[in-house]
Amino acid sequence: MSILITGTNRGIGLEFVKHYLKNNEKIIATCRNKHSAKDLLELENTTSNLSLVELDVSNPNSINEFTSKIAGLPIDTFINNAGVFGPRNIEFGNFNAKEWLDVFKVNTIAPLLITQKILKNLRLGKDKKLAFISSKVGSIEDNTGGGMYIYRTSKTALNQVIKSLSIDLKDENFIAVALHPGWVQTDMGGPNALIDTKTSVKGMIEVIDNLTPKNTGKFYNYDGSSIPW
Repeated sequence: MSILITGTNRGIGLEFVKHYLKNNEKIIATCRNKHSAKDLLELENTTSNLSLVELDVSNPNSINEFTSKIAGLPIDTFINNAGVFGPRNIEFGNFNAKEWLDVFKVNTIAPLLITQKILKNLRLGKDKKLAFISSKVGSIEDNTGGGMYIYRTSKTALNQVIKSLSIDLKDENFIAVALHPGWVQTDMGGPNALIDTKTSVKGMIEVIDNLTPKNTGKFYNYDGSSIPW
């Protein structure tokens, strides 16, 4: 099986790579600067199953260059993990458009642009699974705390992208889902988060492995439970 994973230089993305390599899967892993991705480079030097390719998801030219490099390669599963939180110290009354748009470029627009560009690769694959790392804070029904306008809205909008993809690609038997990784001990989640990356990734991979066409267009927690939109 061939798996494309974005945003793999640390945290959840790096754990995805490690887990799949243990299962002897073939991985295309992306990061913005491969020369600064020490852990990934070490893994790449120890196995022929890992291909490390540079990709800045916020840059359309970088997306074009990346997809030209992988032209003709079958991709069975696409895991869109790359994402940013954005400014943490901005509250209602102090927003500006640029900071909001910068987060939307990475969290919402890039996943769709990349999916469009790799559709030929995905059609060559067998599983046709699209797993987008979203967040429970993007759930409108679950929002009882307010705030986090930039990050929340970027993930809510991503969820709409995923839902539309699940409908538009359904006739080709693609499966598109949103995944909440849990509150994870990463740079984004912080040291007080509830679970580590291994627990999060192990759970999400179990969800991905068990996906069938009837699951397309759904929003799942890392433990397999459903999350309201």
